Amino acid sequence: MATVFETRLIGNIGKDAVIKNMERGVIAINFPVAHNKNWRDKRSGDSKTKTTWVNCTIWKKEGSNLRILDFLKRGALVELHGTPFAKAYQQEDGFIKTEIRLNVSKTNILRPAKCDDDNCIDMVDKDEEDDGLDTGLEDFTLDEDDF
Repeated sequence: MATVFETRLIGNIGKDAVIKNMERGVIAINFPVAHNKNWRDKRSGDSKTKTTWVNCTIWKKEGSNLRILDFLKRGALVELHGTPFAKAYQQEDGFIKTEIRLNVSKTNILRPAKCDDDNCIDMVDKDEEDDGLDTGLEDFTLDEDDF
């Protein structure tokens, strides 16, 4: 019997998508997506939010239509379907980190980043307090051996 391991993710793009040319005529389109879980603390009554970052990749063949790049901008709300996996790596300081990744098979732009002419207004709330969680965006990279 066949098995299926697919995830649906709805969240905001954290950085504009970037292209990486891989071997054998394959292009990787990489971008991070934030998923926010909101709840109310039962003891204090305060609203809480936990953000989980997922590093996403759309795979294309060289010469494919890359129009999707016009929509994969910081702040856009997207719905993605794909195969999730986790990757562990060691940082320069010796600490081991794990990140969540998604090989995207289907993309739906639910709300594009707001744009006036060539100036896009970020839809990610910049006024939120730092919750002390490491987003991992600084370390966002994909290498050929990752897949």
